[in-house]
Amino acid sequence: MTIEVDVAILGGGPGGYTAAIRAAQLGKKVVIIEADKLGGTCLHKGCIPSKALLRSAEIYHTVQDAESYGVVLPKEQISLRFDLVQECKRKSVEQLHRGLQYLMRKHNIEIIHGKGRVIGPSIFSPRSGAVAVELPDGEMETVVSTNLIIATGSRPRSLPGLEPDGVHILTSDDALELAELPASLLIIGGGVIGVEWASMMNDFGVEVTLVEAASRLLPGEDAEISAELEKLLRKRGIRVLTNIQLDLQSVHVSADDNQIHVKGETSEGIIQLSADKLLVSVGRQANAEGIGLENTDIQVANGYIKINAMMQTTEPHIYAIGDVNGGLQLAHAAAHEGIIAVEHTCGHQPAPLEHNRVPRCIYSRPEIASIGLTEHEARKKGIKVKVGKIPFQAVGKAIVLGDTDGFVKVIADEATNDIIGVHMIGPHATDLISEAALAQLVDATPWEVGSVIHPHPTLSEALGEAMLAIDGKALAY
Repeated sequence: MTIEVDVAILGGGPGGYTAAIRAAQLGKKVVIIEADKLGGTCLHKGCIPSKALLRSAEIYHTVQDAESYGVVLPKEQISLRFDLVQECKRKSVEQLHRGLQYLMRKHNIEIIHGKGRVIGPSIFSPRSGAVAVELPDGEMETVVSTNLIIATGSRPRSLPGLEPDGVHILTSDDALELAELPASLLIIGGGVIGVEWASMMNDFGVEVTLVEAASRLLPGEDAEISAELEKLLRKRGIRVLTNIQLDLQSVHVSADDNQIHVKGETSEGIIQLSADKLLVSVGRQANAEGIGLENTDIQVANGYIKINAMMQTTEPHIYAIGDVNGGLQLAHAAAHEGIIAVEHTCGHQPAPLEHNRVPRCIYSRPEIASIGLTEHEARKKGIKVKVGKIPFQAVGKAIVLGDTDGFVKVIADEATNDIIGVHMIGPHATDLISEAALAQLVDATPWEVGSVIHPHPTLSEALGEAMLAIDGKALAY
């Protein structure tokens, strides 16, 4: 059976389904080919389920600290039902999944559930880009489109010697499906995923060790943010080890204690690490294999599909968006890339995606959010910068919330007064960063953002004050 459409999308994650909706809005006939569930990794194995677990962890922590707010609860009556935590996560995912299915029906977008593989020139099409789809019942369908968008996403990366077994060595996918909490957890990788899981598991009462080979956690974030986070995680009782090299040949499960053990080398010598379970969080790799790229002239470099600013591959009628193209591995970036690709297929001239204008969010406790250059990156580019910083301790709403850790840091170009970076660590930072993103979009200056009347008492005052602090005009600190 052959299906002919204007736009075929291989992969139904945030990039894929956003592209499909935009294409339908522009009057195109669209089909999504999805091997698993609509919503992709983000909805089913990433963003949403992990944030649902983080929310449960946050509430558990808050309840245990309720007395500091004047609410006295018998400590012996506070307990965690992890089966109900998982049920809450499942309900959140299912609700959003139903919402996505509704959106597909609303926009008349056809979903084909099956494994898609790009094929070369054939009887179906004189050029590569048609997709052969193996359906769950073994039957085959062929989708022929004017344009194809590849949005196959990514999967957890593993390390030789730390291949996940789902029992002792886990990926983040495995960790999301735990039936019960381990007593101890060793996390390899102090990036975004590792930090979020360390924070979550600590709040759930798990003994956590977080290991990072680099000199600091979150190497891609501003150095002051990393230092503050490490200080706060240590204060919570998380063991943080940086500048450590693991001996992956030493990894083994002991029959005596049924724990996983691994040796690590630090500046102070060899140490032995052990835990009930080990979580590997060393990044993600693109799902670029097994999708038929060898049948095309599409170029792949370092495991990622090469694209231009309009998301076109080296075959101009085929586009690649999201994690598979090696750009920012963020759901909202993938969605925006999908819009760029679709609008370009329709003859529009969308603005290219500027990575420095994409917010980055980390949902640990405290939350972290940033946009633009770090102070080090700016100075490395030869930019003479000026910096404004306000601690949440100076913000009334943070004091009321009982959550005053962290700060807001604004970096501006001294010559042009352009905002070139905003970095936050503290309560609801992931919600506050959008104002900074808007400021960058409209090329606002720190003075203009600082002149905005921020309502009092709100956490948003921290950003306004940090903008004023750049020129020594902060009023609250």
